[in-house]
Amino acid sequence: MSFNQAASLYRRSLKLALDWAVHRHIWRGQAVYIRSLFEANRNVRDPRQQKVLFRETEKLLEGWKHPDPYRAPTAPGGSKYERNLPARELPYAERHAH
Repeated sequence: MSFNQAASLYRRSLKLALDWAVHRHIWRGQAVYIRSLFEANRNVRDPRQQKVLFRETEKLLEGWKHPDPYRAPTAPGGSKYERNLPARELPYAERHAH
């Protein structure tokens, strides 16, 4: 498993844990546990064993996917997305403003 693949899996694992945790202090304990799991396999150098670990982790992440994942309120799909958009300027009002 390359460093980039492992880092991507690690970030996805943390984000997935954050979807399920109600409070940050609960998530922090889960994040420490996830880190320990990745650290335990840090020195695996055999490419075949790395692929197996990568597939197993992908399968776990897919199985634990949250049905309603957290989205930042102002992000697309968030509760405040495009709520208070600035009024658009009308071209008619500019021409006839005098």
